[in-house]
Amino acid sequence: MPVRMASGYQRRLWRYVDAGRRRKLRRLLQRHRQALNLGEAAGQKNRTPLHRSCARQDHKTATLLMKYGADPFLLDRRGDTALHVAARQVARKGGTVYEDLFLPLRNRCPAAMSIRNRDGKTPGDLLGLTEDKWCPEERLEESKMEREADREWKRKLLGECEDEYQETCWRYEEDFYTASPDPETYEDWADRIAREYGQKRKRAAGLHHQQKPKNEPQKPALKLRPLLEEERLLYEKRSRAKEAELKAAKRARYEEGCTRVFAADSPRLLSYSDIPWPCPRGTAEEMAAVALHGVDPTDKVGYRRFLRHQQVLWHPDKFAQRCGTRLAERDRHRILDMVTALSQAFNRLAEVAK
Repeated sequence: MPVRMASGYQRRLWRYVDAGRRRKLRRLLQRHRQALNLGEAAGQKNRTPLHRSCARQDHKTATLLMKYGADPFLLDRRGDTALHVAARQVARKGGTVYEDLFLPLRNRCPAAMSIRNRDGKTPGDLLGLTEDKWCPEERLEESKMEREADREWKRKLLGECEDEYQETCWRYEEDFYTASPDPETYEDWADRIAREYGQKRKRAAGLHHQQKPKNEPQKPALKLRPLLEEERLLYEKRSRAKEAELKAAKRARYEEGCTRVFAADSPRLLSYSDIPWPCPRGTAEEMAAVALHGVDPTDKVGYRRFLRHQQVLWHPDKFAQRCGTRLAERDRHRILDMVTALSQAFNRLAEVAK
């Protein structure tokens, strides 16, 4: 039987349970978990907080108490467990009490379905359930297997996420300066369109020829030049829009990477792929072009100010002061060489802008 309680924090626990103040209840349980399985004061039904939350049909508070170690097998003065109390609430109230309160509690402690109170009734008897409908031992084993399978799946998923992060960190899915293996030029595209259009016209002409007499003259062929010119203009417009969009995306990724890497105070070593290069697989000149995307060269003051910022950011000595101790030894020389080349590229642009 649970013991009586009367201390101050125990009285606060009962108030929080009755009022459904789960946030304060959680903070109290973090310091005083021993109060979970203590009964009420004298003159009461000797119920635990879990009994009280079930009597109030507060399934959220009951779940919180179970999480912090409330014992679902403790008995009150009537010999009822918390599951007995939940079963009585289902029989009285109906509605969603069965799904919200009784089922979660039964799934957490299926063995409590076999406990009989002083009247000789189990929670299933109070609901009119027979043993073949809940099978406590089988349900307990099934619940353990489900929890173990869920934990194993979460471990595998976490491992996959970590591997994917290590492989793709600071690497872009596509690079604007790296062409596809077999790009289709405009001439090839125009030839393909003309060839497909010609084949379509031949098929249409064949059907037309079968339907009309042989002596009827055919209509003159349509000219392809206006159609191809219109398609060419549309193709070039889309190419320019895509080029501007890719450059803007790379510029945004570059600035975000600089903020994360250069401003972070992390002990993790930096490899070559961890450095926020403007264009990871491009030359120093291509990297400088990506960094300058969106900067108006006609704005002399703003253009020079941006160049000075990039010169300071990629100056070899400044870079070594910020990140020298965090560079991986196997990539140190490669990183410093590229930093020097990128710094020289920005210096040349600054000389031209004077």
